[in-house]
Amino acid sequence: MEENLRVGAYRRIGNKDVDEDMETVFGYFPRLKERMQQKAATLSGGEQQMLAIGRSLMGRPRLLLLDEPSLGIAPKLVMEIFEILKRINKAGTAILLVEQNAHMAIRISDYSYVLENGRIGLEGDSAEISQRPELKELYLGG
Repeated sequence: MEENLRVGAYRRIGNKDVDEDMETVFGYFPRLKERMQQKAATLSGGEQQMLAIGRSLMGRPRLLLLDEPSLGIAPKLVMEIFEILKRINKAGTAILLVEQNAHMAIRISDYSYVLENGRIGLEGDSAEISQRPELKELYLGG
């Protein structure tokens, strides 16, 4: 699994910052450090999602693009991953999140677009959108 993380920093191999970044990733995802010697294919779905996010962070992105990070993951792990995404964002990485769990996505985001049939149904400050009755109508189909 270590190789999977290091691939994310392939442009910086040999740089001592790579090891520091690994420790940062382990700070977000301590479970990965516990499973460092395990093959990535044997990790649970949630752990694989953590590994994918961690690998992305190894590249020191200014923008992290995530598509359905909660898909197929146990609800307890979904909460954990979303809380970590909040921490990553607060540490300075912008996040563009595509997520069907609208309530969870809006809860952790600053700005939201809610799509309805491929068109923007709602847009704006997430705290404001979360209070709008149209959210329930759009999300649950009215």
